[in-house]
Amino acid sequence: MIVSFSDVVVVYDNFPALAGATFEISRGEIVLLQGPNGAGKTTLLRTCAGLLPIVRGSANVLSCDLTSDRFSVRKKVGLLGHANGLFHDLTVEENMSFWSRLIGTSDQDVKTAMQIMGLSDRLCTTRVANLSAGQKRRCALATLIVRRAQLWLLDEPHAGLDTQGRDELDKTLRAAREAGATVMFASHEIDRARNLATRSLMVAGGLVTES
Repeated sequence: MIVSFSDVVVVYDNFPALAGATFEISRGEIVLLQGPNGAGKTTLLRTCAGLLPIVRGSANVLSCDLTSDRFSVRKKVGLLGHANGLFHDLTVEENMSFWSRLIGTSDQDVKTAMQIMGLSDRLCTTRVANLSAGQKRRCALATLIVRRAQLWLLDEPHAGLDTQGRDELDKTLRAAREAGATVMFASHEIDRARNLATRSLMVAGGLVTES
């Protein structure tokens, strides 16, 4: 199993954002997280990324025990939340190169990632601060490709993208799955998301159930 949670409780701002979450995800799945705002979807993604401590229960992600060492998993996952996680003073290419050097991938990997996400030669040398919202989203997604994340954790990944960008993202996620990656994503664009997902989970009241 890539992700295995059993009776997981996570407290955020003195509130049980996850209140006994139990579920499993296998390698190669694209799993849609559904649920209303405040249901715990973002908390679940951040917990899988090792960013939030577990108060009770057990959780294992990519063979990392999150209850005893939630830091080791961070180098294996790619988390894209509402914030894009980019260095705004750097150009698109410099952002890509930063992750490439950190992970040990090649310059060709950087070029390929930028091509996949439609980042043209002109945009490569543009500072991130000067990009549109959609272009920033494309850049953030390209960093996940460069990093070769084993588990993609995406919070509203289609936000800010035009129709072409959304189609390209879906194609990229399917390609990542075919290459052996696993994807968990939260989305309110239900029709598009269901066509993309291989399975759905409902998050409500801090609990996780099959949808």
